[in-house]
Amino acid sequence: MKIDCKHVWDYISAYIDGDVDHALRAEIDRHLEHCEICSAVMDSTRNVVVLMADERVFEIPGGYSERLHHRLDALLLTGDSSG
Repeated sequence: MKIDCKHVWDYISAYIDGDVDHALRAEIDRHLEHCEICSAVMDSTRNVVVLMADERVFEIPGGYSERLHHRLDALLLTGDSSG
């Protein structure tokens, strides 16, 4: 199975938790080797998991979520993974 960025993003949480089967993990790993965007999303998601386990409180800048979703939607529409 050939996966793309959308597949990786759909499985990020399960991948980090170790809840994907061996074949899917291998496909995601192969994708991450050449996709800088997905690698950055994966690293960022891991960082969020680490921060959430921390009891400190961090405030996200105003409008961050909207900007993030707008950027991800634009990348998905254009298929451009170069950033």
